[in-house]
Amino acid sequence: MNTNHDRRWQILAVLCLSVFLVVVDNTIVNVAIPSLSQNLHASNSALQWIVDGYSLPFAGLLLAGAAASDRFGRKKTMQSGLVFFALFSTLAAWSTSTSQLISWRALMGMAAAFIFPATLSVLTVVFEDPAERAKAFGFWGATSGAAVAFGPITGGALITHFWFGSIFLVNLPLCVITLLFGHFIIPESKSPQAHRFDLLGLVLGSSGLTTLLLAIIQGPSWGWKGHTTLLLFAASAVLLVSFVLWELRRNEPLLDVRLFKRPAFSAGAGSIAISFFALFGFIFLVTQYFQLVRGYSALSSGVHTLPFAIVTGIFTPIGASLALKFGARLIISLGIAIEGTAIFWMGLLPANSAYFGPVVGSMCMMALGFALIGASSTAAIMTSLPPTQIGGGSAVNNVTRELGGTLGVAVIGSVFSSTFGPQIISAFKPAGLPASVTTNASSSMQQAVGTLHSLPAAVAQKIQPDVVSSFMNGFHHGCFVIAGISYVVALAVIRPLPGKGKLKEVSASAH
Repeated sequence: MNTNHDRRWQILAVLCLSVFLVVVDNTIVNVAIPSLSQNLHASNSALQWIVDGYSLPFAGLLLAGAAASDRFGRKKTMQSGLVFFALFSTLAAWSTSTSQLISWRALMGMAAAFIFPATLSVLTVVFEDPAERAKAFGFWGATSGAAVAFGPITGGALITHFWFGSIFLVNLPLCVITLLFGHFIIPESKSPQAHRFDLLGLVLGSSGLTTLLLAIIQGPSWGWKGHTTLLLFAASAVLLVSFVLWELRRNEPLLDVRLFKRPAFSAGAGSIAISFFALFGFIFLVTQYFQLVRGYSALSSGVHTLPFAIVTGIFTPIGASLALKFGARLIISLGIAIEGTAIFWMGLLPANSAYFGPVVGSMCMMALGFALIGASSTAAIMTSLPPTQIGGGSAVNNVTRELGGTLGVAVIGSVFSSTFGPQIISAFKPAGLPASVTTNASSSMQQAVGTLHSLPAAVAQKIQPDVVSSFMNGFHHGCFVIAGISYVVALAVIRPLPGKGKLKEVSASAH
């Protein structure tokens, strides 16, 4: 490995391209939601599954991906994942139904789970100097954050000029470039301790997460007090508790839950989870707001999120340096509070708010908070571990990131649906439409707009303000939930996070 360290910055560039590739697919479909809703007749829950269909297996199999990369080689695992990612992206592009698209998206997420963990493990091994590693974490985190933000822009440009499948075909040239450069410059590495694969742990953990998200996403349509919903919540609790107990019993666990006994580790993981929870939940709603309320095209909707991407790209590396200088405790807790405040501000904005003013201001404020959290939290996690636990730490860092984003879409989407659905049914009552038509209209904002356009002009003009109000009420409630959770987490992580100078000390002791 040492012979490759002189190329560490080139290696970082390839790792960042790999990160961009798999992370951008978390959000590239968001601007396509109205198009998917119209062309594939997707309901709100189906739209959530199109987004979470990628994130869920991504999160659920990251532990398996980390274990495979540690055991069989990080480069080999990452390269194999890229091949399958390209294949499943091609198949997703030609989907003709929501079930097909969700299935191929799920397989893309599975492939991504074997790419993403290796990037952080390789980075941690290649960059031995704590100061350089902090900068590398900053660039890695900036790439991840920028990919999330650039997803809607890329998707919008492609949807405007091509059909929805183009947002998946764009992955192919990126996969080829990453495979070629990775083959020549990324060094192979493995964990010094090869672990046996924990199949039961994988089944229990993945099943528990899937069951939990299924209950959250379907709760609004099935009823929160319905027998099926309550049964799924109970089953997820049993599965997840069983997963923890099983992992505690194993000498070579899939996820070393004992790592969470380290206060800095747990606080860092929680900080990452809440930052992506807020971001993914917000993007899921704001792209619909731009297109279906403000009337922007898919491309224009993506471009209007550009300020977030710019601020994230600029301040993420700065945030990592600030954490090294002033301590992760101050920078991360401040970042969470800023992000929560920005979301709360968004929850107060009316539908016709000026874009160049409160909308841009709140987005930039949210981006600043997000930037302060990302790389700093990653550094708090990774530098608190000895070399033998780098793979496990990388897995937890990535799992909490993806799980936070997945829960963000599921929870905020469900909060939105619980408010939006009943209010849309009430809004269309004066039109005297059949119950089946109003129920269909309540399934998504795209369907509500389509139903509105089918009405006589005079009736539609009377109902339209109530339709917009229904969307904005759901949007606002979602924002307030995100803000409230953010404030709670900000208070919870202040004490356990490393203070001034601690990141360097922890990093030195880890090596």
